[in-house]
Amino acid sequence: MNSLSKQIGNASTIDDVIEQLDQIISMSNNTKSKLGYFASLYRLVTIKVKDGILTNQFEDGARMESLDVNFANFYLNALKNYLNGEPLSLSWQLAFRLAENRQSILLQHLLLGINAHINLDLGVAAAMVCKDANILALYNDFMKINSVLASLVDEVRDDMDRISPWIGFLDHVDPKASKAIINFSLEKSRNYAWDFAKTLAAANESEWERLIKVQDNEVAAIGNMVARPSSWMLKVGLWAIRFRESKNIERNLHLLNHSRFETNSTGGIQM
Repeated sequence: MNSLSKQIGNASTIDDVIEQLDQIISMSNNTKSKLGYFASLYRLVTIKVKDGILTNQFEDGARMESLDVNFANFYLNALKNYLNGEPLSLSWQLAFRLAENRQSILLQHLLLGINAHINLDLGVAAAMVCKDANILALYNDFMKINSVLASLVDEVRDDMDRISPWIGFLDHVDPKASKAIINFSLEKSRNYAWDFAKTLAAANESEWERLIKVQDNEVAAIGNMVARPSSWMLKVGLWAIRFRESKNIERNLHLLNHSRFETNSTGGIQM
């Protein structure tokens, strides 16, 4: 994947983000790397956001693109630093390392990526976009992405069921398994990210590094509960799920990206 790190750089438009995600997915496919799993999910979300901008679903489309691109660059830079062995946040370090761990399952990898990107990166990106404006004006558009994520739930769930047919076994192992594994919902994560964005926006920039480090430690602690649950019953359940989960990374990436080459109703978004 070292050659990939040379191709990753700061994106300036949503199309740049999608192009780089394509490169990550393609290289992951060639090298049989699970790092492509989160990139596949992220690509779907990014395309949905672009579609929303084109169809005027946001109050300020230009601002939303700026937020989306700034947000994506945190992930792209984190991945580049990881591949180059350079420093990166604890939250992303945990997510990337688990992606390359044979003991992890698809759900854990996706959740750790979501955890790092929403609970840590999103608040910073929002505060950056609103440096010279009232961050409260961003609230409606910030929260509207919830509906974008929700619209992908069923599609991603179907793909996950095909890749990991025993994923539903968690509910039989422990009724509280989903909370033990996930420990957060997308809605709660976005509220958490919004609170962090407001904290940064109200602080002097000289304080940002310290505040981000504190947030990173908290988010990494959440990630550790996803990566290494303490319940022995849950550990057994994860082992059973992993036993049945598809090890064919090429096939799995194809499933997660099955809609990449379809065209949506606007005619302008290549999936």
